[in-house]
Amino acid sequence: MRVTDSLMSQNFLRNLGINTKNVQKYQTQLSTLKQVSKSSDDPLRVSKILDLKSSITQNEQYKNTISTSIDFTNVQDSALDSATQALQRIKTLTQSSASDTLSDEGRQANKAEIEEEINNYVNALNTKFGNQYLFAGKNTSEAPFEVENDANGEFLGIKYNGTTDPADKGNLTREIAAGVTIELSTDGRAYLNEQTPGDNIGTFFKDVLTALDKNDTKTLSGLLTRADNEIDNVVNNRSKIGAIFNSLEATKDRNESEKLNLDSTLSENQDIDLAETYTQYMMEMTAYQSSMMMGTKILQTSILDYL
Repeated sequence: MRVTDSLMSQNFLRNLGINTKNVQKYQTQLSTLKQVSKSSDDPLRVSKILDLKSSITQNEQYKNTISTSIDFTNVQDSALDSATQALQRIKTLTQSSASDTLSDEGRQANKAEIEEEINNYVNALNTKFGNQYLFAGKNTSEAPFEVENDANGEFLGIKYNGTTDPADKGNLTREIAAGVTIELSTDGRAYLNEQTPGDNIGTFFKDVLTALDKNDTKTLSGLLTRADNEIDNVVNNRSKIGAIFNSLEATKDRNESEKLNLDSTLSENQDIDLAETYTQYMMEMTAYQSSMMMGTKILQTSILDYL
């Protein structure tokens, strides 16, 4: 009998230990609302949770890059809108100046306004996003466009201070997803619109101003086609930036969808089902309490055997 009682006592204590461990497990889960609280609870699950958290962090970094890039392209679009308006005004004034009915004084007044619009064009292309110039290529810390004048203040041309290496496209690259990059259209050389070496938009501006000084209406009329060409060039480059914006918006949607999937998967692996866990806890607590009641009788019987 004593051997049997001893075995019963050992079994009781072993089962009580298991019950206690299970109660503590579910108590911890209910207090933390997590399935595991340390790696020893479930090493494989903890490893998966850590990987998911790393992916969520990376997803957030991509989200920030995408959002910043979208803002960047929006500011570019606004700058190019201003640049287009300046060129359209220059064309209008050039067309007005090409009329034989306009006085010399009128052409000089138009010249002064055109010079102002040239500055507006340059200022638009020198727009910054934060601390970065939008159209400086990779030389983002220096204003890319500069009006060059002679000693008398007469217009000479437009100087570009951005990326000039022919082998470098001059666009900034951003990683927007794992293994996926996008190029922001930041090469300001596109807005010089060089026709032949040395013949760019600065040449066009200089030709207009020179023709105005000479009251050369024929030349002014001929420059209207070039004015259209310069406007079309800015509009076409603006369309490219619009395409980049659309691509970024689509990537943003995919990023948000991926975030939802990652959060859902993390929750499945990390978070408890409150109702289910509470039910398990109550079952284990009932078993624990029953074991304690039964154990009291077993231990009392065992003690009596020694009296």
